Order: sequence, then structure tokens, then C-alpha cells
Amino acid sequence: MSTDNTDSSKDRADRGGDPNRRIAEAILPLVGGAANVTSVTHCMTRMRLGLADRSLVQDEPLKALPDVLGVVEDDTYQIVLGPGKVARVTPQFEALTQEAAEAEAQPAAATAAAGGDTKGTDGEPAAGTAGSATTAKTADELAAEGAAIRAARKQKNATPVKLMLRRIANIFVPLIPALIGCGIVAGLNGLFTNAGWLPALTPALTAIASGFMSLIAVFVGINTAREFGGTPVLGGAAAAVIVFPGVADVSAFGEKLAPGQGGVLGALFAALLAVYVEKGCRRVVPSAVDVLVTPTVTVLVAGLVTLFGLMFVCGEIATGIGHLADWLLQHGGAAAGFLLGGLFLPLVMLGLHQALIPIHTTLIDQSGYTVLLPILAMAGAGQVGAAIAIYLRLRRNTSIRKTIRSALPAGFLGVGEPLIYGVSLPLGRPFVTACVGGAFGGGVVGLFYQLGTSVGSTAIGPSGWALFPLLKGNHGLGAIAAIYALGLAAGYVAGFVATYFFGFSKQMLNELNAAAQDGAATEPQPSAQPPASGGTDPAPAPAPAGGPGGTLA
Repeated sequence: MSTDNTDSSKDRADRGGDPNRRIAEAILPLVGGAANVTSVTHCMTRMRLGLADRSLVQDEPLKALPDVLGVVEDDTYQIVLGPGKVARVTPQFEALTQEAAEAEAQPAAATAAAGGDTKGTDGEPAAGTAGSATTAKTADELAAEGAAIRAARKQKNATPVKLMLRRIANIFVPLIPALIGCGIVAGLNGLFTNAGWLPALTPALTAIASGFMSLIAVFVGINTAREFGGTPVLGGAAAAVIVFPGVADVSAFGEKLAPGQGGVLGALFAALLAVYVEKGCRRVVPSAVDVLVTPTVTVLVAGLVTLFGLMFVCGEIATGIGHLADWLLQHGGAAAGFLLGGLFLPLVMLGLHQALIPIHTTLIDQSGYTVLLPILAMAGAGQVGAAIAIYLRLRRNTSIRKTIRSALPAGFLGVGEPLIYGVSLPLGRPFVTACVGGAFGGGVVGLFYQLGTSVGSTAIGPSGWALFPLLKGNHGLGAIAAIYALGLAAGYVAGFVATYFFGFSKQMLNELNAAAQDGAATEPQPSAQPPASGGTDPAPAPAPAGGPGGTLA
């Protein structure tokens, strides 16, 4: 690990021993250095970077890092690190870029020279890497195909509707950490309440779990204004009208309003209206009185329209969404679950899955959990089952098997992008059979809903095994967890069986295994990285932002 010559303090050395710091230090030079990074943010699974010059990024060495699950190119350059880890690495990466930028002038020449010396180990062709490249040939070809598919998808998804859906996702994705945290606290509170444990603590847990949800409209308003170019606090002010207790004294369409009526949808439209009112005022109000007139007109107009229109209309829409979800699963049962679980991955490919984010949030706001997410999470289970089948069918293909071994643990935890874009989708038929696995898993969960047991999630984002702490429904946690586990098992088994027996033609098997066998002769050759690091494993290119498992990254 290299350290900054301009910073030799003990604190710097201590930070250097942090594994998250080491990951950040490994990533920074591969994305073009601090000078090439214009912005740094993160979501549930991905560190999102704004780049000044995309051509400076060394994609293959970056994908080969053991801690990088893959990369995504969208409106930002996204490095998939996985849930939990991304929240620890990103602050270290930000600190590192700041330190490097401050010291850039002095060590620039030394850095350039060091870059030339280490060129072979940073991903440029070196004498010792020939064997590794040959071994990984097949997986690299799949990754290239996955990248091509992703590029084509990105081009097709650049439509006004899909760009709008992406912006809506940008409003709700930042809320996911709070939804998860409060959801887990709510689950603990329910467990303690049902068991009669710690009665003095449960009221406090209720307050912690419910406080955010009671004000979620305000946060939606702030994020909406920020996303659409308005003043965030004015968007929050417009949306705050919805949760103010005093709205119970206001009547609209002949009915008394209720605090919270309209929920997150009302907050979104209230803040969006505030943005357009604010922008209109900025164009016509003299600058001398802008600071007084624009905020006043913005909150007044948006507030009145919200009270006497949006709250009622959006309240009806939100209620309709809840009734529709209940009706769909109550009457459709296994068939509805089968369709939802099987079609989710194609929705992701089309970029339409982002439309589900406000629906999930609305259901959570209404009943405390969304019944759709556990069903949609079965798509990831189908991918895991399919990956295991591919691993067994391609016994001679050491390259693809390495990719699966590296991506499978993340797949079990709900991060399915590496398996999708690095393995199943480029192969073609295994992607379809993986969808079959997700359909069967969704069918199991849907069947139990029709039989009277609803399985829901108190937050959006996690899936796979990571969803267990967030489960909630109309029965005890044990019964709900058992049904969800049964759905996962069905997805694993169905995805495995469908892929093992129907995922490959004879020609595919012959070509894939033959290609790997031809390259296997050179596998013992030394590589530029130590075998124990896992750095020579081919890293797949993951799915678009918000895919399953990061479902909503």
C-alpha cells in the first residue's frame, strides 16, 4: 500500500491500516486520480463518481480488484461494492481525494513516474499476466457482451419517460438507509411487544421507528426540489403542509382532510409545483425584493394547491394503489406472484422498475410494509439458482466458474448485478431460466398471500437473505420468515433445475467448455497479482442502477 509523502503523521498511518481506506486507495488511481473525480456519492450498493475525463478510467484493473463487484456506467460512473461496505469506503474515498487534491502540485512528477513503474500491476499488459488473461478469456468475453448489452440498454432508455423515472428514483433512493434503520427498529419493537420484553423501552422504540415515517413527506419534498433544481427547503416547506396536524380543520371537496393524506405522492407533486412556482418568480420578480417575494409566493401557492387539491387527489391515488396491490394478490395469488417474480428482471432491463419505488414507499407509508418487494426479491433467488447450475454445467470453464464463485456470496445477500450482467444475461438462455426461478419463488409467496398470510418488507432496497430483518406482515415473524424462506428455496431450486436442463444447447456446452479447455493449458502461468488476493478473478459488469439486489441501489 502506498502512502502520501506529504502526510507522515501518525493519524495518516493509522487510517492507512483501515481496510476501507486501502480499498479507496486502490480505487483512486484506477479512476484517473483525484483530479479526475468531480463528485462522490453513494447509494445502497454503489459508489457513484462524477468524472472529468472518462477515458482516464482503467476499467479492467478496477473490475479485477477483490472488493469491487463490478461497475455500472450511467449518468455517473458507479462502482459496486455491496451493502454496508459502500457506506464505509465512500467517506474514506472522499477524504483521500481531498488529501490528494491538496497535495497534487508537489508530488505530480513523482506520481507520474510511479505510475509508469507500476504500469504492469495496475492493469496494463505485463509479462507475467499472459497466463491470467488466457484463463479469464471466456469470462472477459461475457463481460464484454454484458457491457455491450448495458450500453444498448442505456441508449434505448434515454427516453423522456425513462429519464423521468430515473429522476423519481433519485428522489427516493436517498431515503432508503433511514427506511431500513427505522424498519429494523420497528421489527425489534414488535418482537419485544409480542414477547412482553422490556415494556419500559418499547415506547421509545416506537418513537424512533415512527418518527421518520411521520415526516417522510418532508424529506420527499426536499429531495424533489433538489432534483428538479429548486430550493430544497422550499420544497420541504410545501410538503410539510401534508403532515401538519392542523389540516384536520381544512375541508376540500366536501370532506375534512386528515394529516398525512396524500402521503409521499402528494409531497412529490407539492414540491414539484413549488419548484415551478419558484422558477417562475425568479424570472419576473425584481432582484431587490426577490428574497422576500419568491419564498412567500412559492410556499403560499404550493400550499394552497396542496390543501385544496393535491392532498385529496393524491390520497385517492394512494388508497387505490393499496387496494390494487391487495386485490391483485388476494385474487391472483400464485399466478400474480408468478408473473411479478418472473417479469421483474425484464423490467429492470427496460428501465421501468424505477416506477415501482414510489409505489413501495406509498405502501410502506400506508400499512407499514410493502407486500410487493418480497415477491420481486425472488428474481434474485432465480439468478442464484441459475448461477449454481451454470457452475456445474461448465465444469471445464475455469474462467466463468471463478466469476460465479466471486459473485455468488453477494447474490445470496441480494446483490444480483454481477451474476446478471457478468454471467446469465450474456449467455442468453440462462437469463430466461433464471427468470423462471424468480417466477416460481414469487408464486409461492403469492400463494400464501391468497391463503391469508401476507409477507411484506418495512423498507426497500435489500433483498435475498438481507431482507429477513425487515420482514413484516399480518402474522407472527416466525410464520412470515418461514414463507419468505420457502419462496427463496423455490426460486433457488426452480432457477437451478430450469437452467441445468434447459439453459444450454449442446452447441453452447461444447463451445463454452471447449474454449475453457483450450485456455486451461496456460492456467499455471504466473500472474501479476498474488493468487490469494483474488485480484485475477474476472469481475462482471453489473446491472443498471436500481437493479434487484440493489434493487434500488
